[in-house]
Amino acid sequence: MSPVPPTRAVPDHVYVAAGARPVSRERWGAPGLRGIRRTGPSIGRMTVSISAVHVFVDDPDAALVFYRDTLGLTVRNEVEHDGFRWITLTTKSQPEIQIVLSQPHAGRSKEDGDTLAALLAKGELRPLHFRSDDLDATFEAVAGAAGAEVLQEPASQPWGVRDGAVRDPAGNFFRIEQA
Repeated sequence: MSPVPPTRAVPDHVYVAAGARPVSRERWGAPGLRGIRRTGPSIGRMTVSISAVHVFVDDPDAALVFYRDTLGLTVRNEVEHDGFRWITLTTKSQPEIQIVLSQPHAGRSKEDGDTLAALLAKGELRPLHFRSDDLDATFEAVAGAAGAEVLQEPASQPWGVRDGAVRDPAGNFFRIEQA
């Protein structure tokens, strides 16, 4: 057996999913040995789901009023630590998915918190997508909420949904689509 170059270790045992094909040791970075390309465990045997999504907010109280009172989410938990708050909310239709409202500086360095706060202020954080069984009524409530900004009235979109776009009081962009 040829020695393995120190820069790329070749595993002694390679676990292979059904149907994998052998590859040369050159492919692994070590000449002379034939092996099997590792493909990892079959994804079909595991269940993966979303458990929580974090939404950064600069004012937890204003965010709580918006998400709880306007969108109808339920407060599941609230934690205070080192002067910061984490508020966990759920929807009635998907109680297993938690929406966690937190402040940009909570649990991170000042530099990272400043970066997140700047992105939040510019409205540049990635959007949330909500679904409602009554888009028009939900959108009307959201549009009338203090601090919310309507970006696009509900309309049929080229990608096949009818939705509208708003910013929450913290500046987070999100879309609400008709279920």
